[in-house]
Amino acid sequence: MNVYDGERMGELLQARGLTAAREDKLADLIVLNTCHIREKAAEKVYSDIGRAIKRAENRKPMIAVAGCVAQAEGEEIGARAPAVDIIVGPQSYHRLPQLIDAAASGKRAIDTDMPADAKFNRLPARRRQGPSAFLTVQEGCDKFCTYCVVPYTRGAEVSRPWAALIDEAKALVDAGAREITLLGQNVNAWRGIDDKGHEHGLDGLIRALDGMPGLARIRYTTSHPNDMTGGLIAAHGDVEKLMPFLHLPVQSGSDPILRAMNRSHDSASYERIIDRVRMVRPDIAVSGDFIVGFPGESDADFEATLELIKRVRYAQAFSFKYSSRPGTPAANMDEQIPAELMDERLQRLQALLNTQQQQFNQSSVGIGTTILVERDGKRPGQRIGKSPWLQSVVVETGAEPGTLLDVRIVSGGPNSLGGQPIITHERRHVA
Repeated sequence: MNVYDGERMGELLQARGLTAAREDKLADLIVLNTCHIREKAAEKVYSDIGRAIKRAENRKPMIAVAGCVAQAEGEEIGARAPAVDIIVGPQSYHRLPQLIDAAASGKRAIDTDMPADAKFNRLPARRRQGPSAFLTVQEGCDKFCTYCVVPYTRGAEVSRPWAALIDEAKALVDAGAREITLLGQNVNAWRGIDDKGHEHGLDGLIRALDGMPGLARIRYTTSHPNDMTGGLIAAHGDVEKLMPFLHLPVQSGSDPILRAMNRSHDSASYERIIDRVRMVRPDIAVSGDFIVGFPGESDADFEATLELIKRVRYAQAFSFKYSSRPGTPAANMDEQIPAELMDERLQRLQALLNTQQQQFNQSSVGIGTTILVERDGKRPGQRIGKSPWLQSVVVETGAEPGTLLDVRIVSGGPNSLGGQPIITHERRHVA
C-alpha cells in the first residue's frame, strides 16, 4: 500500500508540473513515504533525512515526511529533524501541493487529519503503468490487534466505492496494466454496492473485474482470516483470472498467544480456511505472516507455531520479531521476551519457512505454465516475469514486458525460478 501511495503522490506532483529527479542530489523536493509498523522502519526515517541532506551537498531540498510515521509522530518529527519542511499523514497526502506552497513561505506545513472526504476523489487520473499495477480498494482496520498501530495511523476500515474502483481499474488497463493487485489493510473486508444497487464483498468485485477486457490477472492482499467468506473462497475455484496465491496472515500457531494478540481466529479455524481454499484450488500457493517473541510467548507457544507451519506448508512467508509500538496494548503487557531469545526463535522459524519455500520452488521444476513478463533481467536478452504463484521466473527471451509467455520451469532456487519458452501450455498439476 505504501508503494501505491508513493505512486499516487508522484502522479499528483507530476500533475502540478514536477518531474522525477535523475538523482536525489538534484531534487528540489524529497518525499519520504514511511511505515510505522515496526520500530526499525520508523527509525530509518531519521537516518534517511540526514543522508538526504548530506547528498544534497550545498543546496537544501524541500523535505516532506509522509505516511504512517508522519501520522503517529506529527510535530515530534520537526523537533527531531528540523530540516523537515512538510509532515503529512496517509489520509491527507492529496493536499501535498497545498502543503508545498505553505512550506515555500518558510514555515513548516503539517497535516495529519483524517478528513471525511475521500482523498481518492482529489487525486489525478492514473498514468502509464507497467504490466502489473496496484489498486487500493480498502483502507484502515477495525480489528485492533494488540501489537498493531494500523488502526491509529490509518483509521477505521473504509471501503472505496464500486464505481470508483471499476473506473480506476479500467484506467490502469488502458495505461498498460495486464495484472491488478487489489490492496487493503484488510482487503477482504471490502464491501460495496454496484451500479444496480446490489451489495457485494470482495468476491463480487473480483468477478466484475474478471469480465474486464485486457485484464489478464487479478490478485489481492492483505487478507484477514475473519473476512475469508465462502464467496471469496469459491472465487478461487471459479475465476480463472484470480491467481492461485493467497496471503493470509496467522501471526502465531498458539491459541493463547492469538487470544493475547486479539486475533479473531484460532489455529484450527485458520487451518480450516486453508483446507477449504485448497479444496476448490488444489494448486494454491499460501503465504503468511508470523510474529515471534510476543509478550508471554513460551517455548510451547513457539513450538505450536512451528507445528502449524509444518501442517500448512507455506510457499512464501514474512516473519518478524515482535516490535513494541507506543500506544498499543501489547507494549504494556508483562513478560516481554528478551531480544536474544527472540533472535534465536526467529532464526529457527525462518529456517523452516525457507526450507518450505525452497521445496515449493523445486516442486515447480518440469511444469509448463504462463508468466507475465515484467522487466529486463540482469543479462542482455534476459527477462523476468511472475508465475501464477507469484514466483520470479528468469527467461532468455525477446518478449516485451506485458507479454503472457508460456514457459517450462527448468530450475528452482530459493528466491526465483529459471524458465524456457515453450510453444504449448500445460496447466500445473498437483499430485
